[in-house]
Amino acid sequence: MSESIFTNEGYIRPAVLIAAYRGGMFPMAMDSRGDIGWFSPDPRGVIPLESFHIPHGLKRALKKNPFEIRINTAFREVMDGCAARTTTWISREIKLSYEKLFELGYAHSVECWRDEKLVGGLYGIGIAGAFFGESMFSREADASKVALVGLVDRLNERNFELLDTQWSTKHLESFGCTEIPRHEYIEQLNRALLVKTSFV
Repeated sequence: MSESIFTNEGYIRPAVLIAAYRGGMFPMAMDSRGDIGWFSPDPRGVIPLESFHIPHGLKRALKKNPFEIRINTAFREVMDGCAARTTTWISREIKLSYEKLFELGYAHSVECWRDEKLVGGLYGIGIAGAFFGESMFSREADASKVALVGLVDRLNERNFELLDTQWSTKHLESFGCTEIPRHEYIEQLNRALLVKTSFV
């Protein structure tokens, strides 16, 4: 591991991570040895906040108010939930790095709770008017979807301008996710970074 990127404690230096996000890049663990790859997809997945779409089935579920939404109360547990897969890019180094960003006020979690149990959620990075979604998980049906709705509500309340999903998937497309060329993404990102707001 490069000492210029990692601290002695084994996490990516926060200044390196923040600079990467501001420049349109993000890290992922490449293997169990802790090697980190840096990515800037072209095209890039984004969910336009003004055209966020809630699928009809989820609208019906939301009317039942199935979960309690909480913000930033179980960040580490959300990361653990996102990493609990057969293959994952969320290594020990990635966990430590984002936990440090959480301590510094840059990383955030949106959580779904039922009966005082964490049943789903997501986490990401907020810088100025841009939110960079990282990962989500569910332990009950629709929990991650409800967390995404909670995230978008929060971003709209706080006048965010960009919700970055990194890549687009069929699942995210049902919410209005689209792919845009990297140069267009960078333009949107630069505008969002001029917005004076905060996630909390």
